[in-house]
Amino acid sequence: MSEHAREAAMNLYAGIGRRDFVRAVAAVGAGAGVAGLASACSSGSSTPDGSPSATAGGFSVLQPGQGDPEGDHYLPSTPDEVLWGYVPTVHATPVMQMASGQTVTIDAVSHEGILEDQGRDPIEYFGTQGVDQSDVLQDAVAIAADYDRTPRNFDKDGPHVVTGPVFVEGAQPGDVLKIEILQAIPRVPYGVVSSRHGKGALARTADGGAPPGITDQEVMPAIASDRRPNPDPRLYGNVSTFTGVEDGYGVMKYGAAQVRFPLRPFMGMMGVAFSQDTDLTAATANSIPPTVGGGNIDIRLLGEGATFYLPVFAEGALFYVGDPHMAMGDGEVALTAMEGSLRGTYRLSVCKPRSGDAPSVAYRYPFAETADAWVPIGLSDPDGSVGGQGTDLDVAMRRAVVNALDFLETDRGMDRATAYAYLSAAADFSVSQVVDRTVGVHGQLYKSHFGD
Repeated sequence: MSEHAREAAMNLYAGIGRRDFVRAVAAVGAGAGVAGLASACSSGSSTPDGSPSATAGGFSVLQPGQGDPEGDHYLPSTPDEVLWGYVPTVHATPVMQMASGQTVTIDAVSHEGILEDQGRDPIEYFGTQGVDQSDVLQDAVAIAADYDRTPRNFDKDGPHVVTGPVFVEGAQPGDVLKIEILQAIPRVPYGVVSSRHGKGALARTADGGAPPGITDQEVMPAIASDRRPNPDPRLYGNVSTFTGVEDGYGVMKYGAAQVRFPLRPFMGMMGVAFSQDTDLTAATANSIPPTVGGGNIDIRLLGEGATFYLPVFAEGALFYVGDPHMAMGDGEVALTAMEGSLRGTYRLSVCKPRSGDAPSVAYRYPFAETADAWVPIGLSDPDGSVGGQGTDLDVAMRRAVVNALDFLETDRGMDRATAYAYLSAAADFSVSQVVDRTVGVHGQLYKSHFGD
């Protein structure tokens, strides 16, 4: 995107803000059906000054370039700059440059609703769910129709639309990029949860049978509904569950009943360039498995107010985001979370070795922090699919525990034996996700235990 085009987008970037979103979803009203929700939230058109128009329900869909600016910089998702299914390598050309300590607002686009098994036409797909055309994001429509930076292979490529990379001045290999998550705003009042054959906690194995521990009858989606191979991914038999937003909750309907759960928006993918490959579609750059450079880390604690630390492997760090989530349970068992496009704002700061500005573990491995806890992370196979893929949760757990011990010993001054005992007595370890080829575990070491 040219600098003039980005400046023009920034000039249009004025409107509702986060507080208005919260008020808007509350105004939609409990019990509205999917069609009623879409009708109440019907908008997306712009007023003559470029700001989003309000709907009957008060919600304004955040089309690209609209909304209340928060960051020093604004980065949209355009077909000629995003990567679809792959993350930037260390050789990638930045789409934006910024100083350390500045903030950037990024409009991320969800892959759900634009994928090949959903027809690669978000207007048609969401229209079948009662969503008005004006409530479908224009950048999602453009990416689905016009993306051609890499050939799309639905069975091989990752699903994620990846925005970036951002060059952060002063970042060098050996540093840490500190990512403070300042804002995570849903751009639309709906999301999608998908379960696809061959993926997820209960998916079929490569030979078509059940994985260890369950029977053929317990596979999800059901084996009988799997119509692969087929030249048309729409006929695979994958399952996508449209989920509306009512009163600030995600709502799934089943028969005459419904289940409601709170929204907890966060970006499933935040990363820095890690792969050394020059090929845009190298296996090491596939967007699905997380790596030491972050990426598809899928830790639901990384919402507003959290901080994520990543070791730097390229000049400028080359930061990117993708896979926006509106809500996710630990494990993400069906394959996806409640996926929906978000607007995120981040402060990106370079931390130098021995500066004390980042946890010691972060100079070699992803590490996170919330207001209440330090979050050590473990991945089963964090090398970007080099030499195959390991999916052993025991490996991920061990690495999370070792990283927790290293943090407590080096940063908190605990002897290792006491630290090991403390983790067993008082820390919590959770499965981050089991669906991204490389599986993950994260811990929580509570600051209040240390008087912090």
